[in-house]
Amino acid sequence: MKHAIPTAAFGPFGSPMAEAVHACVHCGYCLPTCPTYQVLGQEMDSPRGRIVLMKQVLEGTLPAAVAQPHLDACLGCLACETACPSGVAYRELISPYRAVTEAGRTRTWTERLRRFTLLHTLPHPARFRVAARLGRLAAPLARLMPAAFRPMLALLPASLPPATRWERSYRPAGPARARVALHLGCVQQALEPEINDATISLLLRHGVEVVVPPAQGCCGALGWHIGAAGEARGQAAHNLAAIPWAGVDAIISNAAGCGSGLREYPLILRGTPWEKDAAAFAAKVRDISEFLAALGPLDPPPAPARPVTIAYQDACHLAHGQGVRSAPRRLLEMIPGATLRELPDPEICCGSAGTYNIDQPAIAAELGRRKAAAIAATGADFAVSGNIGCLTQLRPHLPPEFPAPRLMHTAVLLDRAWRGTLEPPDRPLF
Repeated sequence: MKHAIPTAAFGPFGSPMAEAVHACVHCGYCLPTCPTYQVLGQEMDSPRGRIVLMKQVLEGTLPAAVAQPHLDACLGCLACETACPSGVAYRELISPYRAVTEAGRTRTWTERLRRFTLLHTLPHPARFRVAARLGRLAAPLARLMPAAFRPMLALLPASLPPATRWERSYRPAGPARARVALHLGCVQQALEPEINDATISLLLRHGVEVVVPPAQGCCGALGWHIGAAGEARGQAAHNLAAIPWAGVDAIISNAAGCGSGLREYPLILRGTPWEKDAAAFAAKVRDISEFLAALGPLDPPPAPARPVTIAYQDACHLAHGQGVRSAPRRLLEMIPGATLRELPDPEICCGSAGTYNIDQPAIAAELGRRKAAAIAATGADFAVSGNIGCLTQLRPHLPPEFPAPRLMHTAVLLDRAWRGTLEPPDRPLF
């Protein structure tokens, strides 16, 4: 697509944005895979429509305020990248666009307060735990609160597990096959620390030494995806210093959003003194399923009491953001007697997308209902996903016939399988 974007005016993000616009041929292959186009049915709420809007804003021919509602509705799920035959790097357009236009935005006071709250609580597990407790106390008064804050309260769980602390390192019983650094995630530490426990257990069981850097922090994806580039850069630079990436074979992530964010450090830190190190860092990032599947021959887990059926939900930032699709499926198929059941339209987002289900609750809820219904319709004993955001988004939408505890992180189910504690229901759920 021809453009007249003054790339120099947008600093280090100018060229990537312009290249993404130039690569788009307006073919429309992205439309069927775009969740918001499916829900809203408007061209301007599709990837190619949004690319035209961003092009016009960057060229100075369209006021940003006119385009903003359609761009705010974008999940950033990157399904359009997977579908695109022209190789449009949509991620190198949407997030930088949000960053370079953020300063000129006008927000209501409730939107500003919500944004501040999210940016200063979600990336900090201890703060999040305090905020969650306060939120539960305020839940009975939700109707009296500003509408902008109600989705935050609706997503809070009834309770949180006890706070967990992890050792700085874990060594396997025998010789180490590899040495990795584990990124713990943020909200995940407070909501489901079992995911990190299961990840460490799986790695140790398969002979991998695990380093847990104590000074690590938020990956920066949350801020990056909502235009808070300063926060994202600071968090990325912090992790480059806090995680001993040069001394490990891989940096392990078990949250799809975090893994994708860590892999975007070269873009987030483009034009900074950390750009070169960011590329070397990102090259070592691996999802836990991707790393284990590539580790080499693995002894299969013991057979469960009876054959199990498992529905696998592709987290967008694992399937589209990182291109990891077959690895988790191969690991799940190692469970003796296990049968995988695929979901219809697996490329469609569940509506989580970082803070999207807080910022755009109506669209997110519709996507969540559709995905949860698809999971339940498989009739599977269990459903798994590789992202804490997906789990949090989907559980409230699951119908009664599919109990929420049957939906879990892929690493948790795999760890239970290898431990021999995977317990299918006494009888099929359907």
